[in-house]
Amino acid sequence: MMPQLHGQGIVKENKKKEKYVNRLAKESSPYLLQHKNNPVDWYPWGREAFDKAKELDRPIFLSIGYSTCHWCHVMAHESFEDEQVAQLLNENYISIKVDREELPEIDHVYMSVCQAMTGKGGWPLTIIMTPSKEPFFAGTYFSKTGRFGRPGMLELLPSISDAWKNKREDLLISAKKVNSFLMESNKKEIGEDLDQSVLENAYAQFVSKYDKINGGFSTQPKFPSAHNLIYLLRYHYMNNDTTSLMMVENTLQKMRLGGIFDQIGYGFHRYSTDKEWLVPHFEKMLYDQAMLTMAYTEAYQITQNQLYQNISEEILTYVDRDMTDKRGGFYSAEDADSEGEEGLFYLWTLQELQKITSKDDFSFLTDLYSLDSSGNFKDEATRQFTGKNIFHLKNLINDKSKSKQIKEINNNLFNIRKKRIHPLKDNKILTDWNGLMIVAYAKAGIAFNNKSFINTAEKSTQFILNNLTDNNGRLIKRYRNGVSGLDAHLDDYAFMIWGLLELYEATFKPSYLSEAISLNRIMVDEFWSDEGGFYLGSDKSEQLIVRSLTGYDGAIPSGNAIAAYNLLKLTRLTGEEKWAEMAQKLFKVFSNDIKNTPIGYTSTLSAFMFELSKPKEIIVVGSGSNLETQAALTLLRSKYIPNKVMLFKDTDDKIQSLTPLAKWTSNHQMINNKTTYYICEDFSCKLPTNDIEIALKLINE
Repeated sequence: MMPQLHGQGIVKENKKKEKYVNRLAKESSPYLLQHKNNPVDWYPWGREAFDKAKELDRPIFLSIGYSTCHWCHVMAHESFEDEQVAQLLNENYISIKVDREELPEIDHVYMSVCQAMTGKGGWPLTIIMTPSKEPFFAGTYFSKTGRFGRPGMLELLPSISDAWKNKREDLLISAKKVNSFLMESNKKEIGEDLDQSVLENAYAQFVSKYDKINGGFSTQPKFPSAHNLIYLLRYHYMNNDTTSLMMVENTLQKMRLGGIFDQIGYGFHRYSTDKEWLVPHFEKMLYDQAMLTMAYTEAYQITQNQLYQNISEEILTYVDRDMTDKRGGFYSAEDADSEGEEGLFYLWTLQELQKITSKDDFSFLTDLYSLDSSGNFKDEATRQFTGKNIFHLKNLINDKSKSKQIKEINNNLFNIRKKRIHPLKDNKILTDWNGLMIVAYAKAGIAFNNKSFINTAEKSTQFILNNLTDNNGRLIKRYRNGVSGLDAHLDDYAFMIWGLLELYEATFKPSYLSEAISLNRIMVDEFWSDEGGFYLGSDKSEQLIVRSLTGYDGAIPSGNAIAAYNLLKLTRLTGEEKWAEMAQKLFKVFSNDIKNTPIGYTSTLSAFMFELSKPKEIIVVGSGSNLETQAALTLLRSKYIPNKVMLFKDTDDKIQSLTPLAKWTSNHQMINNKTTYYICEDFSCKLPTNDIEIALKLINE
């Protein structure tokens, strides 16, 4: 029987379904709601929890995870649903649950602590700290009871509680040391300007890590890390280097063959547990779909290989079908687990397939996807094959008749699979990840001349502007079930500005450029560090034990990297040199870190490459209703020229909406009453021309 609890914590229910209901029942985050019926007296992050900890003189037990995290589910089931563990927490700690996707700055700070204290990190993240938010213990997953000399929750919680009561001074000394480390590690020593050599060093590291057989740049596990592939594509373009393109193409093709790609329903899983891309961790993240769409799209633009367009369109088919809210926003993720088992939704036995396919189709399927009775998926506990199969291809199929047969069989299997119990869908709409998806749709729309993709990007943008901005034009982080909330972070601004800039060049609607400029000004006002670079959190948000300043890429590009890229593009678009000066300061702030670990900062290096490669400003002046003008814009936009910006002065626009945003273009006019092209570099333009071929030659010089 649970003890009586203080405050508005646990409510004992008579219903069998919900024996306990805690404070998290009032939250919007799907991750927090997963824990609303735990017997643990959870608090969301906020003043109430910290005030209560001070009042009762208890340490904070902080647990950070996300809704589609497999080991978060395991720890929840083993420990947080267990009354014995809950009683230890409720009697000795104040327990706080945080969704890392909603509060990334909190996650970043305490993950840094975990990595410093233990040498590793991951989720679930477990932190024990003082009521003043100063951590003195860190770890990741803990089982209920100890295993292999590692303590479980039943050993850990009483031990730390005893130390808090009887050896607190030792814990406080540890907390002060951690605090000092965080402060020191967050200080940035201004380095030298970046130069070409750092690009060469990053490239050399990728060559040395490259898996020649399977693609990718590690043994196992293997993450797609699309921003690294995008860097190598830009490096190829800048240096005409064939090796970088070869590494990217092999990786992109091998990923599409593997189980990391959902062969039946499309979309990429989060990562592969092996070096062959065969056995994935089955969750699907929105940001992976966005970044990989960009990588395949750019690969198509360079090579004109139809395969890459097909894969981009497959990813977007998945996003449109399964991850898009009818109002335009994009959902965050789909879980790896269903019915309590990882991957169950995606796996097939031969017996099952035999029952639902014809003899010929079954034979074709087993050969195509390398299926057998033993299966290729192992039980997590026993490490024995389960008889269940992950679909994967041996070779890419170019035969049209085979492709048609595959499509028909896959459609049949997809419709059968639809009837299974689906993994949980995290349907919160995050501003930053939506920004990435807007970029992906806009880029694909341009590359494939697909207006539907551009319309999707516009619809999502309008959703964000209508639902995730406040009355002062500031961004809000999260929307779910009609409710918007939480302070936006650096990534929200940087990725959304990027989306708006890409959408401007996809549509040439000045309103998108105007909105990007407005958001950029807010980002600078609230996030800029005097030394250079942007903090993760706004100066108007809650202040943590340290204000984080980081440029390291994680699963997605760093906010600082994309902010730098935006600043450089905005300089070229608007003519305001102050943005480029800020980008240069940003590069210098992270310069020493980049030189030490260049492959950890490839998004920043891609931004630096944009500036180093003498970006071109392309201004087209003509009538938006003129077919020749439209054709020219389509052609110029679709070319893979990563160091360009484009502006379109529409002579049909009588109020000239673009001119106030890009004053330097005020004197650019049509010549000979024909569509006119100005090719400029550093705002110094070549002689204007009415000939698109001459314009292309000037761009390529």
